[in-house]
Amino acid sequence: MTHSPVRRRVVASIAAITAAGIVLSGCSGSSPDSADDGTVEPATITFAASTFGDPGLGPRLQALVDEFNAEQDVVTVEAASVPFPTFGQTVLTQMGGGEGPDLIRFDMPEFSSAGSAGLLEPLDDKIDADELGLQEGPDQYMSIDGSRYGVIFDTSNYVMYYNTDLIPTPPETFDEFVATAKSTTQGDVYGLAFRQTQAEENGVWQDIFNYVYGFGGQWSDGEKLTLNDPKNVEGLEAFQSLYDANVIPKGADAATFRKMFAQNLVGMELNNGGYLVATRGTNPDLNFSVAPIPFPERRQGAIMAPITINANSEHKDAAMAFINWVLESDHQVELQEALGASSVATKTERSAEALEETPFLPVYDELTETSLPQIVLGFGAETPDIRKIVVTEVVAALQGQQSMETAMDNAQKQATDLVGG
Repeated sequence: MTHSPVRRRVVASIAAITAAGIVLSGCSGSSPDSADDGTVEPATITFAASTFGDPGLGPRLQALVDEFNAEQDVVTVEAASVPFPTFGQTVLTQMGGGEGPDLIRFDMPEFSSAGSAGLLEPLDDKIDADELGLQEGPDQYMSIDGSRYGVIFDTSNYVMYYNTDLIPTPPETFDEFVATAKSTTQGDVYGLAFRQTQAEENGVWQDIFNYVYGFGGQWSDGEKLTLNDPKNVEGLEAFQSLYDANVIPKGADAATFRKMFAQNLVGMELNNGGYLVATRGTNPDLNFSVAPIPFPERRQGAIMAPITINANSEHKDAAMAFINWVLESDHQVELQEALGASSVATKTERSAEALEETPFLPVYDELTETSLPQIVLGFGAETPDIRKIVVTEVVAALQGQQSMETAMDNAQKQATDLVGG
């Protein structure tokens, strides 16, 4: 029987990992799937990702999994979809109990928590970043306390979306950004939109992240919290200046103002690459484009999602075989095409067809090396607690209860008392 090149690569990957001393076994608690002569028997593993449940993206990711399963008969990957709002808590609880899926696509806060708690399999001896040509910008965040626990599955960089009917030429500086927001705001049309209520804590954090880092600030130096750094205050005061200018639909949540953007009622919004598909799905006829966020420094947030292996898994070599397959250059291209505007672990070239449909795709890709995960570096596992403190203080400042400088002084004290640093 002649096997396909893909099957031979998967078998070779499993054989190499087995030779290194890792035994193939399963998360279910069954006995290892190894024969007496050391050969590896077929294994079925689970891959959990909230994106499998996305109506647009999910089917395309499932197609990639199906391709892997069809091209070899050693490892079978089964997709497991857990809703995004409960994904982190659900999977971390399972893993903490010694169970859970074999492969997990985590967001960065949960990745940090899982790695810090010893719930993830170290990948230091399994991933050669130089040989694979991994993109250094996002890949540097795949290690926790000096050990690698993941490799990038997708990175969705934040850009400025703008309605080309309302704003033919995008602003290139912050002053132009403010002026454009003001001139576009007329009647029922607003120049800009962003989250600004405590009810959308996570969204507010994502929005203010771009202002803090885009103005040269940072939440920490990697070891100590720097929440009240003057540059952070400067960025947050810029955020507040737009709130005070009445150029946003105040009180509107993200679901509302995103519909407004699709209805030509909002001129600009800062959002990540995943918003591209959602916007087209809401209004295929909307005329819009993207540009880099026009802030003083080219640093912006990104939704970074590593693919990881559960430390409880009894199928670690099979899970690694899938990761190795995904990291092959042709499958990286397929994954990026499935993701749309996101980047993957390695640099790829967009197809002529993709660029014809979406000419501004390179804008997203060119930002990958300057994007940052939306966590407090050095305090990844504590980010949710710090986020709550910061957003509470920022919202109070927006509502006129205190200055932004006082807000950050308060946040620095509360967060330091809570988590140290």
